[in-house]
Amino acid sequence: MRLRLDAVQVRLGGAGVVDGVDLDVHPGELVGLLGPNGSGKSTLLRTVYRALRPDAGAVWLDGRDLWRTVGVREAARSTAAVPQEHGADFGFTVAETVHAGRTPHQGLLDRDTAAAAIVRAAIERVGLAGKAHRLTHTLSGGEKQRVLLARALAQQPRLLVLDEPTNHLDITAQLEQLRLIRKLRLTTLTALHDLNHAAAFCDRVYVLHAGRVAAAGPPGDVLTPDLLADIFRIRAHPGTNPLTGTPHLYLAPLEEEPS
Repeated sequence: MRLRLDAVQVRLGGAGVVDGVDLDVHPGELVGLLGPNGSGKSTLLRTVYRALRPDAGAVWLDGRDLWRTVGVREAARSTAAVPQEHGADFGFTVAETVHAGRTPHQGLLDRDTAAAAIVRAAIERVGLAGKAHRLTHTLSGGEKQRVLLARALAQQPRLLVLDEPTNHLDITAQLEQLRLIRKLRLTTLTALHDLNHAAAFCDRVYVLHAGRVAAAGPPGDVLTPDLLADIFRIRAHPGTNPLTGTPHLYLAPLEEEPS
């Protein structure tokens, strides 16, 4: 599935939050959405998973206008989201929580046995096979995050939208989560805070600043010292991770101006 945003604008409380954003995610790509807090990342993602209608512009899924020609149920069958504020009811078991991802498919030959197999595979894929019958609220924060990813995978989407998918995860789980997302080869748009995660795992990145696209392209081309100093207010020295061969940024705070 291809995702394209054309001149998307969003206003909240009378203020412009997203201002004329163009964005493209090709089939099978993992594209990172970067930017300081308040730059519009989460707001933009919400226009893609139909939580917030844009005030102007269009969101296209395989050439169809998401907000004008794609129905709610059809959109839910093709797009799965894991937002930061998920509002999930964790009073259910892991299996029950993940099974909620099958809701858009119910009535579409989604037999109990087939659905159970899909749910089981999704739970195994995120490394929680031994905890399927645990109550989700008894898990760690990181494990809950993986349950939400499993729920999204159970939806069998063609587009995955993730808002900070490594939140609450320790470093090992962060890398495992991103490696898994990368291996899925689903069309994926994800907001990330960690610039080195974006550099290591994303095919391309978009950097937002004050609701606009400040730069876009492969991480090695975009995440330059000048851009990082200007947008993120940090010093950066680009290099290569000797263990993985991927781009790596050595970061430090900007030096204070002399008084």
